[in-house]
Amino acid sequence: MEKKILIVEDEPGLVTALRDRLQKEGYLVTVAKNGLAGLEMASQNHFDLILLDLMLPGQSGLIVCQKLRQQGSAVPILMLTAKRQTMDKVVGLRTGADDYLTKPFKMAELLARIEALLRRAEKGTRTAGATYQFGPVHVDVRRTEVTRDGRVVPLSAKEFQLLCYLLDHRGETVSREVLLHEVWGYDRTPSTRTVDVHVAWLRQKLEIEPKNPQFILTAVGLGYRFAD
Repeated sequence: MEKKILIVEDEPGLVTALRDRLQKEGYLVTVAKNGLAGLEMASQNHFDLILLDLMLPGQSGLIVCQKLRQQGSAVPILMLTAKRQTMDKVVGLRTGADDYLTKPFKMAELLARIEALLRRAEKGTRTAGATYQFGPVHVDVRRTEVTRDGRVVPLSAKEFQLLCYLLDHRGETVSREVLLHEVWGYDRTPSTRTVDVHVAWLRQKLEIEPKNPQFILTAVGLGYRFAD
C-alpha cells in the first residue's frame, strides 16, 4: 500500500522539489502551505508521515507538532528547519517531533530518514491489538493511545515506539545500541544520548516519581529494562 506523506512547507521551490521526488519514489503526497492548514489536514486525515517546517506562516511548526501530540496523534513527524542552533532541535524534539533535518539537506538523506521512520512505525504496528497496563497507565497499541488515570498522555511516535519495545521485552535488559537500531533504525550513531533523553521524557509523563522510577528502570552501564 502506498504511504501517504503530508508536506507542511511554505517555500514554493522546496515544495515542488519535495513533492516531485517523493511522488517519483511512490509516495502519495499532500501539501499544506501554512501551519493552520497543515494542522487541519493532519487532524482530519490519515497520513503515514509528516514533513513539517519549523518556521511557518499562520502557526509555527512547533505549535502544530505540539497540538497534534495533544490530540493523541502518533504519526511520525520529521521537522525541517533552516536553523542550526542546538536549542531549536531540542525544543522541536520535546514538542513531539521524531527526527530533525537542517536545511539545506541532501535529498538522499531526507529519503533515508523517511524510510527509517516509516520502517519503525510499521514495525510498531505488528503487535496491533495488544494492550498493556502498568500502574495507572494503559497502553492501547491498536489505537496508538496511552492514558494515565483515564486521561490521554500525548506521546511522540518515537516515544510510543520506545515504550512499546520496552514493554514487548519486559524484564529484559536492552542496551542503548539495540534501542537505537530497533526503534530509531540507526546502524551507527556518534551518541546514545538520544535514548537517554527519550527515556527521561517517558518517565516524566508516565512514572509517578520520575526521579525514582518504578517501571522504566536503568541497568547501570548496560541500558534499560521495563520492570517485571
